Amino acid sequence: MWLELLREFFQDLKAQRTRAMLTIVAITWGTVAVVLLMSFGEGLGTQMENGLLNAGNRIMILYGGETGKQYEGMAKGRKIRVAEEDAALLRQAIPGIEMISPQYRNNVTLTRGKFTTTTECEGVNPLFEEMRRMYPASGGRFLNDVDVVQQRRSLVLGGKIAADIFGKEDPVGGTILFDGVPFTVVGVLQRKLQTAMNNGPDDQRAIIPYSTFRTMYGEEYVNSIVVRPLDPSRQEELKKEIFRVLARKYHFDPTDERTLFIWDFIEAEKIGQKIGLGVTIFLGSVGFLTLLIAGVGVANVMYVVVKERTHDIGVKMALGARKSYIHMQIIFEALFLSFMGGGIGTLISVAVIGVVKLIPSDSGPMQFLGRPVLSPMIMLLTAGILAAIGLLAGFFPARRAAAVDPVESLRYE
Repeated sequence: MWLELLREFFQDLKAQRTRAMLTIVAITWGTVAVVLLMSFGEGLGTQMENGLLNAGNRIMILYGGETGKQYEGMAKGRKIRVAEEDAALLRQAIPGIEMISPQYRNNVTLTRGKFTTTTECEGVNPLFEEMRRMYPASGGRFLNDVDVVQQRRSLVLGGKIAADIFGKEDPVGGTILFDGVPFTVVGVLQRKLQTAMNNGPDDQRAIIPYSTFRTMYGEEYVNSIVVRPLDPSRQEELKKEIFRVLARKYHFDPTDERTLFIWDFIEAEKIGQKIGLGVTIFLGSVGFLTLLIAGVGVANVMYVVVKERTHDIGVKMALGARKSYIHMQIIFEALFLSFMGGGIGTLISVAVIGVVKLIPSDSGPMQFLGRPVLSPMIMLLTAGILAAIGLLAGFFPARRAAAVDPVESLRYE
């Protein structure tokens, strides 16, 4: 039976080449639209998420504020400033913290020879590397525990500022005057995309041990404390614990939200994922509508086929062919047209995506668009859409064909 269906399909394809080819081209174009739009949408969403994680890898940044409520006889409006020892206190008191680092910040002057520039400097601990994705380029390193304990004058530079200062020379091992004090460059950060900024891009930043920073500038309070939860999905519980612990130390109401400000990258990541999903769904819907229009074309073609084969269908039914066979014949041809065009469109899409992936993505527009992602989910969804269009495009013409009166159809020419 399947061989008979294939034979009749190719006979019709040969007899009506132009009509069949135009139908296949329409399905092909619709498939290309669906696959490419969804692939680029998913790639854009992934790039947006990576850009956010490059600014803060599932972290929360804690800042001091001021009391908004009276508490224990003390007036509201008291300044709450967090100190370096608060990082150790929180780590000891809250089991849900995976990583934590104090964060000093200041503008500093870097000098090498006749070149001088001012940039943002942060004093942190080695865990900052993972929390902020500040990965060093090959040949260098980030800060380590020995740097912190011995208060070494170790310096990590962002890629752009290192290039500005050293030019084509290797910065690692070089010496720079850091506010007039000689520091040794131990690493240069890899270039990365950031879709969120924390006082400027990491590409133009200087990083030193927090203990060295404190010794140099005699700071009593840190600018902030960076926290990474053990379980990112429970960050709200962790926030309450942070308020509870620090409220006990600084004597404020733990429900007073003005006392501490927490910049939550985890929540921003969730919002970014929803935006990325929305973009993918929107682009996929545009492609689906294009494919749906092509499906209408398939249905029209199948109606014409039914009209042209009215006499043949009547003969088959007069000879004992069941309505299910007539149904299957028309639906089979509609599905075959859909999957022929879909297969060609998928091959074209794979080729386009392969070419796009050859374009460097570390600069220019591609660093924001990201690389298209042809995931198995996109392929399954496309196949499902093609199957649905083929079935719907064949079902109604098939129903009409099966309703043909054999006696009347034999008179039809």
